[in-house]
Amino acid sequence: MSATDPPCQHAGVGSPGTLGDVIYRDTAKPPPSEAEWAGLVRAIVSGDQRALHALFERTHRLVFTLIIRMTSSRETAEELTLDVFHDVWRRAAAYDPSAGSVVGWIMNQARSRAIDRLRYDARKKRVPARPDEPLPSVGPHVAFDLKEQARLLGNALTVLTPEERQAIETAFFSELTYAEAAARLNQPLGTVKTRIRSGLGKLRQVLGG
Repeated sequence: MSATDPPCQHAGVGSPGTLGDVIYRDTAKPPPSEAEWAGLVRAIVSGDQRALHALFERTHRLVFTLIIRMTSSRETAEELTLDVFHDVWRRAAAYDPSAGSVVGWIMNQARSRAIDRLRYDARKKRVPARPDEPLPSVGPHVAFDLKEQARLLGNALTVLTPEERQAIETAFFSELTYAEAAARLNQPLGTVKTRIRSGLGKLRQVLGG
């Protein structure tokens, strides 16, 4: 199962969503309200796989794009996107609306997964490779997909204010905690969090809404 297949498709709920379906679907439909997002999480807590399917279809492209931007690996992005939504299924009861939006909660999990994988890969690279070990090759179709994902996210980032974009890029794409990002930007932690939250809301409407 790839990251573009819903994790609960075995339940027979609708047809599998694809990256293309989400990119090219009707954008005239108004984005769901935060109350609707929270309702899906509550339904997941009660074991409703259809709610997980709905949440996946609305947000998986944004999760996938963030992870592929951070890791530069389509295979890793597909794997970690599934891991993120498995975490959503298991940890839905821990979601606290007062701590931020549902999309922000999901994106924080995606960011944490990506950072953990980058750190793990960095530790592996410290082990000397065998001289006769062949280097992995990247096919042209994979390279095209990576370039297309970067282009889509780059276009979406244009809806952000310069401050929101700077905060998101510093925190998400530089592998920093919010506190580290605030220190680098010389801004209060609360200000950075607010800019990231508002920026993610805009990205959700463009990419996932």
